[in-house]
Amino acid sequence: MNQMTVVAALTRDAELRYTPGGTAVLEYTLAGERAEVRGGEVKQVPFYLAMTTLGKAAEALAERLKQGTAILVSGTLVQERWDDPQGGGKRSKVKGKALRVEELAGKFELVQDAGGGVRLKGGSALVALGGNLTRDAELRYTPAGEAVMTFSIAVNETWTDSQGQRQEKPHYFEVELWREQAEAFAAFAPKKGQPVFVEGAPQSQTWTDRDGNKRSGVKVSATNVILLKGGDGPAREGAPAHQPATTGAARGGRAAAVAPRAGSLDIDQGLASSEEDLLF
Repeated sequence: MNQMTVVAALTRDAELRYTPGGTAVLEYTLAGERAEVRGGEVKQVPFYLAMTTLGKAAEALAERLKQGTAILVSGTLVQERWDDPQGGGKRSKVKGKALRVEELAGKFELVQDAGGGVRLKGGSALVALGGNLTRDAELRYTPAGEAVMTFSIAVNETWTDSQGQRQEKPHYFEVELWREQAEAFAAFAPKKGQPVFVEGAPQSQTWTDRDGNKRSGVKVSATNVILLKGGDGPAREGAPAHQPATTGAARGGRAAAVAPRAGSLDIDQGLASSEEDLLF
């Protein structure tokens, strides 16, 4: 399972380019502020998510998607991987792949950021992922005493290529689970290879990896994690670690209340997985 829904505004104008094979690629970044309960208080948490639209839909949207345009996007969360041309080894980036884009009607409140971009106040970004743990989940505590569990999941994408052959590609996502939810899930000692279901919000973050290097990217801030029964071995009961999310869209914020404009665009899904053609 891999589902993504984002209500946000373009932080800058979208950029259209073409791959060597002639596929249109529209790249843009969506930004918003979602409401989240932290320490018993509701706070506005900014988020940024790079997006890609492919094919004829990319060309049709190129003139419409300008800075500040508020849209609803449904699609999937993906991980692109490539070799660093500077010899830095493998690189990766988590972004959204838009399968449907709808422009929202009405007026919205935008927030200016420090970099000259804008965010949609009251936006939301939600994902639902089903995959397998790539390592044992780790529980630790912050200096303030808050529990946090981190783990990575692999989500497989499958498609049929232009020659009719079935293809498969794994996408890897880092996940964080906090406080009581983290401790509840840790009690089940989740291990590498076990299947899990994750609901949460993609969140742009900066962190230090195990080697002490500063990294930036997108992690999933989980609001619900359930350990599933595997196909092999003894069956186990699901291990939910659930706390309802509090977002503008989920709780009746303005962005969710405004009707989409007619004339939404769907993408040709057959173009979705030409990785060798898309990455430079």
